[in-house]
Amino acid sequence: MADKSVELFEPGHRACGACGPALAARHIMKGSGPNTIVVASTGCMEVFSTPYPETAWKVPWIHSLFENAASVASGVEAALKKQGRDEHIICICGDGATFDIGTMCISGAFERGHNITYICYDNEAYMNTGIQRSGATPYDASTTTSPAGVHSYGNKTMKKDMPAILAAHGSPYVATCSIAYPNDIAKKVERAVNTPGACYIQIHAPCCTGWGFDGAVTIDIAKMALQSGLWVNYEMVDGVVEKVKKVKRKPVDEYLLEQKRFRHLFKPTRIEEEIAKIQAIADANAAKFGIDI
Repeated sequence: MADKSVELFEPGHRACGACGPALAARHIMKGSGPNTIVVASTGCMEVFSTPYPETAWKVPWIHSLFENAASVASGVEAALKKQGRDEHIICICGDGATFDIGTMCISGAFERGHNITYICYDNEAYMNTGIQRSGATPYDASTTTSPAGVHSYGNKTMKKDMPAILAAHGSPYVATCSIAYPNDIAKKVERAVNTPGACYIQIHAPCCTGWGFDGAVTIDIAKMALQSGLWVNYEMVDGVVEKVKKVKRKPVDEYLLEQKRFRHLFKPTRIEEEIAKIQAIADANAAKFGIDI
């Protein structure tokens, strides 16, 4: 069992104040422990935590390309297995590298069943390169490549269901969590790294810069995502949902109103039809997972 009092992701890095992914990294490492090798994709976390010659990581850390973290992790796992070694191999990648650019490499690693844990910190856009939409961007969110305006209400695609995709690959353990509940992150990571096979964890990590809210309310925003039903914390074992966090649900308005990326739905006039569509997404999540208290 990992000693959760040990800090393996150190302060003093260059993340924005109140950065969701930075908090996620800290508690990922509390769950994984010192016997860990981290493979990271290009992205915010790679940039703010390892500006040469500095590093915030107190474990071996490898960066290659934007798209191939899962392939690098597969090679590391195979090499260590040949040597009879048993380190925890984890990928820590953003949603752009996970949902879009790296999907082929992830699929291959999970198909082959490598003993790795792939962790996506999901801040719902390409934050490091200019807040472009990704496959994780929510419906109607305004980004630099799905801008709201006279002819658009923002992103017109639905958030890709990566947990279901990787569960369909035969993953023995798939989980979602949120920076609003740090102990839950550590607990699920610890379970994943001790489960043989390719496991997947997706962490909801609000970005104050990209989403447009005051960093003082980062945790509040994360909690409101769960309360709205637009994000659900759950665990799947061998493709079957085992445990879901119950919440006292609130209308999606409270969550959306706090973020600049959804401001166009309320100003200069409230767009009831679009807000109703987002509420329907939350209601569908509630029906699927039974999250209501």
